[in-house]
Amino acid sequence: MKISARNALTGKVVEFQEGVVTAVITIDIGNGNHVISSITMDSAKRLGIEVGKKVTAIIKASDVMLAVD
Repeated sequence: MKISARNALTGKVVEFQEGVVTAVITIDIGNGNHVISSITMDSAKRLGIEVGKKVTAIIKASDVMLAVD
């Protein structure tokens, strides 16, 4: 598979929280760092996501917004 996104982080699924519509997946990318992804349950099932599975988080965003009170 080839993709245009330059930010691809490979790791292992360490937590998989199933919801009615979405799944929240925590990926251990090493050195104590984690990436958390929210995807549809349909996609999680289609991809066979489960704890222990090797995955690649592909990050493609034009904006990162922060807010404080």
